[in-house]
Amino acid sequence: LRLVTGAARDFQELEFPYIPGMDGAGTIAAVGPGVSRFVGGEEVFGFFGATPGTIAELALIDDGPYLAARPGELHAVRAAAIPESALTATSLMRAAGLQAGSTALVIGATGGIGMFLVQLAARDGAAVLATAGPEDSEYVRGLGATAALDYRSTDIIEETLRLYPDGVHAVFDLVNMGPALADSVRPLRPGGRLISPTGGPDAAGLGREDITVVYTGLNAHRDPGDLDQLGARVAAEVLAVEIGGVYMLENARQAFVDFADTHTRGKLVVTP
Repeated sequence: LRLVTGAARDFQELEFPYIPGMDGAGTIAAVGPGVSRFVGGEEVFGFFGATPGTIAELALIDDGPYLAARPGELHAVRAAAIPESALTATSLMRAAGLQAGSTALVIGATGGIGMFLVQLAARDGAAVLATAGPEDSEYVRGLGATAALDYRSTDIIEETLRLYPDGVHAVFDLVNMGPALADSVRPLRPGGRLISPTGGPDAAGLGREDITVVYTGLNAHRDPGDLDQLGARVAAEVLAVEIGGVYMLENARQAFVDFADTHTRGKLVVTP
């Protein structure tokens, strides 16, 4: 949505005409020269960050670590909700370097990236504070969060410091960008890390030279096999995927309207 509205134009430029959509799942119609890993007719899912445009009948993707075979037990709708969010969450986790016993605040825990991030951090033994409205508090706890912080009625920064007076090891801010991240560094303990998938000032620019700031970017490095493993975990129900809504292709415009104007949980999926 940030790309479509222009909110992220300072961090990621677009070439027009631009067809939105960075996630996809479907059947390979044809393969290009030199492609031997897949053949036409195979069911796949992938992250189309370098070649966006999946809200369409046909889309193009490069062979590589961003494309994986779809397990037979993984429905295409669920598969389409995995790539960008789960791969970004994996990159954020690597940047954070959390260990068992670490503490983390996830701002934006009910979104696509957030739902995977909370699960991955909890799986690694971290105590996770997750921002969520009252209607989503049980949901984020079900993902593995230690506590849900109501961002509508509570100052989440002050509440984090109340729960952890010495600060937390990591803050994942999936909501704010640029100078707005200055508030998010406040609950970090010295030596802690602020991790964001967007961009903004360095640590000094945010007023905290005693911390590390990492901006991974939507096109952060992913390791070969990451997407295959994530798909297998979702298929085995080790990782949960929340589908906030499914729209037919002719109603794709409404999906963007709903995402912008209403609270949605997890991912919205457009189908043919």
